[in-house]
Amino acid sequence: MGVTIHPTAIVDPKAELADGVSIGPFAIVEADVQIGEGTQVAQHAFIANGARIGKSCTIHHSAVIANVPQDLKFIGTEKTFVEIGNNTTIREFATVHRATVHSYKGNAGTHDGVTKIGSNCLIMAYAHVAHDCTLGDNVILSNGVQVAGHCTVESFVTVGGLTGLHQFTMIGSYSMIGAVLLVSKDVPPYSLIGDAPPRFIGINRIGLERRGFDPEMIRKIRNAFKLLYYSGLNFSDALARFEQEGANDTPQLEAIIKFVRRSDRGIIGS
Repeated sequence: MGVTIHPTAIVDPKAELADGVSIGPFAIVEADVQIGEGTQVAQHAFIANGARIGKSCTIHHSAVIANVPQDLKFIGTEKTFVEIGNNTTIREFATVHRATVHSYKGNAGTHDGVTKIGSNCLIMAYAHVAHDCTLGDNVILSNGVQVAGHCTVESFVTVGGLTGLHQFTMIGSYSMIGAVLLVSKDVPPYSLIGDAPPRFIGINRIGLERRGFDPEMIRKIRNAFKLLYYSGLNFSDALARFEQEGANDTPQLEAIIKFVRRSDRGIIGS
């Protein structure tokens, strides 16, 4: 199939382009770049040093991947990266910045100089993913979402348009966050977040149904959050009771316990 590069594009000969890659008009691809098989890079996109892009991705026009981080600790000589999985779409004018070199160990694990976006993600127009963030698979960031540095967004999360995530925030899997919000606390898995200021307003029932959760599991998740938020117990006591009732035997429920226990910022209120 070969590689297709428009005559007006600027592609460093050291860039590694797999079979079927297409580079559009006026796009720029720097030297330390790897792009997987079948990925399409549209006009005016900028793929900077440190980009590692998987197979069958689509990078729309004027998107910026792996530019230097907006971090005053970054001095410009660090060798850091952006990793993007397979089948991920980055829409027009979205920006994904590479990591800073310093290692940091926090509530969401160790950050090692890589900003990561998983497979099958959709990063819509004008969204921003800052340095040292980790996004799981099947994440949707709607138009204008701003993800600050060191955030972790687990798999199957949807974030509504123009919402901002405070630095170091964790967003649990299968959760959904509404539009035009500022989220500064951790969001447990399976949560539905809305209102202003943002708060837990229920579980993401429709999202769970669409992802194949059966009615009995959805009922168990709903009961878990009733205990967590509406029992009158503090979070520690609610988790202890939850464990006494055998939640550790169910992986989906155990995920809630582990998430709340490792939260440094504290979880969002109701």
